[in-house]
Amino acid sequence: MNKIKYAPAALSLAALALTLAQPAQAVVPAAKIQAMLAKPPIMCGRFDQTKNLAGMKKPLASEGRFCVVAGKGVLWRTLKPFPSTLRLTRDEIVNYQGDRVAMRLDARTEPTVRVINNVLFSLLAGDLGQLDTLFDGEGSVDANSWNVSLKPRQAALEKAIGTIKLEGGSYVKSIVMNEAGGDRTTIVFSAIQTGEGAMSKEEAALF
Repeated sequence: MNKIKYAPAALSLAALALTLAQPAQAVVPAAKIQAMLAKPPIMCGRFDQTKNLAGMKKPLASEGRFCVVAGKGVLWRTLKPFPSTLRLTRDEIVNYQGDRVAMRLDARTEPTVRVINNVLFSLLAGDLGQLDTLFDGEGSVDANSWNVSLKPRQAALEKAIGTIKLEGGSYVKSIVMNEAGGDRTTIVFSAIQTGEGAMSKEEAALF
Protein backbone atom coordinates (compact mmCIF):
# COMPACT_ATOMS: atom_id res chain seq x y z
CA MET A 1 0.00 0.00 0.00
CA ASN A 2 1.30 3.39 -0.94
CA LYS A 3 1.88 5.30 2.25
CA ILE A 4 1.34 8.58 0.47
CA LYS A 5 -2.35 7.70 0.24
CA TYR A 6 -2.68 8.75 3.83
CA ALA A 7 -1.56 12.26 3.13
CA PRO A 8 -4.30 14.88 3.39
CA ALA A 9 -6.25 16.39 0.63
CA ALA A 10 -3.02 17.63 -0.92
CA LEU A 11 -2.57 14.60 -3.09
CA SER A 12 -6.00 14.68 -4.59
CA LEU A 13 -5.60 18.37 -5.18
CA ALA A 14 -2.79 17.76 -7.65
CA ALA A 15 -5.32 18.25 -10.39
CA LEU A 16 -5.55 21.90 -9.45
CA ALA A 17 -2.72 22.46 -11.88
CA LEU A 18 -5.29 21.88 -14.61
CA THR A 19 -7.30 24.95 -13.79
CA LEU A 20 -6.92 28.70 -13.94
CA ALA A 21 -8.28 31.28 -11.58
CA GLN A 22 -11.65 32.71 -12.59
CA PRO A 23 -13.60 35.77 -11.40
CA ALA A 24 -15.35 35.21 -8.07
CA GLN A 25 -19.11 34.69 -7.93
CA ALA A 26 -19.25 33.13 -4.49
CA VAL A 27 -22.19 33.41 -2.17
CA VAL A 28 -20.08 32.34 0.76
CA PRO A 29 -20.34 34.79 3.69
CA ALA A 30 -16.56 34.98 3.63
CA ALA A 31 -16.21 38.20 5.60
CA LYS A 32 -18.24 36.84 8.52
CA ILE A 33 -16.35 33.56 8.52
CA GLN A 34 -12.99 35.27 8.37
CA ALA A 35 -14.03 37.40 11.33
CA MET A 36 -14.86 34.27 13.35
CA LEU A 37 -11.64 32.45 12.56
CA ALA A 38 -8.71 32.71 14.93
CA LYS A 39 -5.43 33.34 13.15
CA PRO A 40 -2.69 32.14 15.50
CA PRO A 41 0.94 32.16 14.28
CA ILE A 42 1.24 28.51 15.32
CA MET A 43 -1.61 26.02 15.48
CA CYS A 44 -1.33 22.29 16.12
CA GLY A 45 -3.82 19.55 16.80
CA ARG A 46 -5.04 16.07 16.09
CA PHE A 47 -6.52 14.84 12.85
CA ASP A 48 -8.58 11.75 12.14
CA GLN A 49 -8.85 10.90 8.47
CA THR A 50 -11.17 8.37 6.86
CA LYS A 51 -11.08 7.55 3.18
CA ASN A 52 -13.98 5.62 1.74
CA LEU A 53 -13.03 4.10 -1.59
CA ALA A 54 -15.70 3.33 -4.14
CA GLY A 55 -16.24 -0.41 -4.27
CA MET A 56 -14.59 -1.09 -0.91
CA LYS A 57 -16.69 -1.70 2.20
CA LYS A 58 -13.96 -1.01 4.75
CA PRO A 59 -12.65 2.55 4.86
CA LEU A 60 -8.99 3.45 5.23
CA ALA A 61 -8.43 5.23 8.51
CA SER A 62 -5.45 7.17 9.74
CA GLU A 63 -4.73 9.59 12.55
CA GLY A 64 -1.97 11.87 13.67
CA ARG A 65 -0.96 15.44 14.32
CA PHE A 66 -0.80 18.54 12.21
CA CYS A 67 0.77 21.95 12.66
CA VAL A 68 0.16 25.10 10.64
CA VAL A 69 2.88 27.72 11.03
CA ALA A 70 2.15 31.11 9.51
CA GLY A 71 4.70 32.10 6.91
CA LYS A 72 6.36 28.67 6.95
CA GLY A 73 4.01 25.85 6.11
CA VAL A 74 2.18 22.78 7.27
CA LEU A 75 3.42 19.66 9.02
CA TRP A 76 1.22 16.60 8.62
CA ARG A 77 2.39 13.70 10.82
CA THR A 78 0.51 10.43 10.37
CA LEU A 79 1.02 8.31 13.48
CA LYS A 80 -1.33 5.39 12.70
CA PRO A 81 -1.54 2.98 10.96
CA PHE A 82 2.14 3.73 10.32
CA PRO A 83 4.31 6.78 10.90
CA SER A 84 4.88 9.18 8.05
CA THR A 85 5.49 12.91 7.92
CA LEU A 86 4.75 15.46 5.22
CA ARG A 87 6.18 18.96 5.38
CA LEU A 88 4.60 21.40 2.99
CA THR A 89 6.04 24.83 2.36
CA ARG A 90 5.50 27.36 -0.39
CA ASP A 91 8.45 25.87 -2.26
CA GLU A 92 8.21 22.12 -1.76
CA ILE A 93 6.55 19.02 -0.38
CA VAL A 94 8.82 16.68 1.55
CA ASN A 95 7.79 13.22 2.74
CA TYR A 96 9.80 11.75 5.61
CA GLN A 97 9.88 8.08 6.58
CA GLY A 98 11.57 8.33 9.96
CA ASP A 99 14.63 10.52 9.47
CA ARG A 100 14.85 9.62 5.80
CA VAL A 101 13.53 11.86 3.03
CA ALA A 102 11.38 9.52 0.93
CA MET A 103 10.09 12.09 -1.54
CA ARG A 104 10.72 15.73 -2.37
CA LEU A 105 8.75 17.79 -4.87
CA ASP A 106 10.24 21.18 -5.70
CA ALA A 107 7.97 24.02 -6.79
CA ARG A 108 10.64 25.29 -9.16
CA THR A 109 10.43 22.10 -11.20
CA GLU A 110 6.93 21.02 -10.17
CA PRO A 111 4.66 24.09 -10.41
CA THR A 112 1.78 21.96 -9.17
CA VAL A 113 3.43 21.90 -5.76
CA ARG A 114 2.87 25.59 -5.22
CA VAL A 115 -0.79 25.31 -6.20
CA ILE A 116 -1.31 22.29 -3.95
CA ASN A 117 0.29 23.99 -1.00
CA ASN A 118 -1.64 27.20 -1.43
CA VAL A 119 -4.92 25.31 -1.48
CA LEU A 120 -4.00 23.13 1.49
CA PHE A 121 -2.99 26.14 3.57
CA SER A 122 -6.25 27.79 2.63
CA LEU A 123 -8.29 24.74 3.60
CA LEU A 124 -6.67 24.38 6.99
CA ALA A 125 -6.81 28.08 7.73
CA GLY A 126 -10.29 28.59 6.29
CA ASP A 127 -8.85 31.24 3.98
CA LEU A 128 -11.85 31.51 1.72
CA GLY A 129 -10.36 34.40 -0.19
CA GLN A 130 -7.77 32.07 -1.65
CA LEU A 131 -10.22 29.25 -2.31
CA ASP A 132 -12.62 31.62 -4.02
CA THR A 133 -10.30 31.90 -6.99
CA LEU A 134 -10.82 28.21 -7.79
CA PHE A 135 -14.25 27.31 -6.44
CA ASP A 136 -17.84 28.45 -6.46
CA GLY A 137 -19.27 28.25 -3.02
CA GLU A 138 -22.19 28.69 -0.71
CA GLY A 139 -22.40 28.64 3.03
CA SER A 140 -24.04 29.82 6.20
CA VAL A 141 -23.04 31.26 9.54
CA ASP A 142 -24.67 31.17 12.94
CA ALA A 143 -23.54 32.48 16.29
CA ASN A 144 -20.67 30.04 16.83
CA SER A 145 -20.18 28.00 13.70
CA TRP A 146 -20.16 28.11 9.93
CA ASN A 147 -20.21 25.73 7.00
CA VAL A 148 -19.19 26.09 3.37
CA SER A 149 -19.66 23.93 0.28
CA LEU A 150 -17.19 24.42 -2.56
CA LYS A 151 -17.54 23.30 -6.15
CA PRO A 152 -14.69 23.59 -8.65
CA ARG A 153 -15.28 26.21 -11.30
CA GLN A 154 -14.08 23.99 -14.15
CA ALA A 155 -15.40 20.59 -15.20
CA ALA A 156 -11.94 19.06 -15.36
CA LEU A 157 -11.24 20.05 -11.79
CA GLU A 158 -14.62 18.81 -10.60
CA LYS A 159 -14.01 15.47 -12.29
CA ALA A 160 -10.66 15.18 -10.60
CA ILE A 161 -11.47 16.21 -7.03
CA GLY A 162 -15.23 16.63 -6.73
CA THR A 163 -16.68 18.90 -4.10
CA ILE A 164 -15.38 20.05 -0.73
CA LYS A 165 -17.29 20.83 2.44
CA LEU A 166 -15.81 22.73 5.37
CA GLU A 167 -17.23 23.19 8.85
CA GLY A 168 -15.76 25.26 11.61
CA GLY A 169 -15.99 27.89 14.26
CA SER A 170 -12.88 29.62 15.55
CA TYR A 171 -10.97 26.90 13.70
CA VAL A 172 -11.73 24.56 10.82
CA LYS A 173 -13.34 21.48 12.39
CA SER A 174 -13.72 19.20 9.41
CA ILE A 175 -13.06 18.85 5.68
CA VAL A 176 -15.00 16.43 3.49
CA MET A 177 -14.01 15.80 -0.11
CA ASN A 178 -16.48 13.95 -2.32
CA GLU A 179 -14.56 12.95 -5.39
CA ALA A 180 -16.25 12.47 -8.73
CA GLY A 181 -15.16 8.84 -8.88
CA GLY A 182 -17.10 8.07 -5.71
CA ASP A 183 -14.27 8.20 -3.18
CA ARG A 184 -14.83 10.32 -0.09
CA THR A 185 -12.21 11.67 2.31
CA THR A 186 -13.22 13.01 5.70
CA ILE A 187 -10.76 14.80 7.96
CA VAL A 188 -11.79 15.83 11.48
CA PHE A 189 -9.61 18.17 13.53
CA SER A 190 -9.57 18.28 17.33
CA ALA A 191 -7.45 19.12 20.39
CA ILE A 192 -6.34 22.39 18.82
CA GLN A 193 -3.48 24.17 20.58
CA THR A 194 -1.87 27.46 19.68
CA GLY A 195 1.31 29.34 20.54
CA GLU A 196 4.93 28.28 20.83
CA GLY A 197 4.10 25.45 23.22
CA ALA A 198 1.75 23.80 20.79
CA MET A 199 4.57 22.42 18.67
CA SER A 200 7.15 19.93 19.96
CA LYS A 201 10.87 20.50 19.49
CA GLU A 202 10.92 17.61 17.03
CA GLU A 203 8.19 19.23 14.97
CA ALA A 204 9.77 22.68 15.11
CA ALA A 205 13.06 21.25 13.87
CA LEU A 206 11.41 20.15 10.63
CA PHE A 207 10.78 23.76 9.57
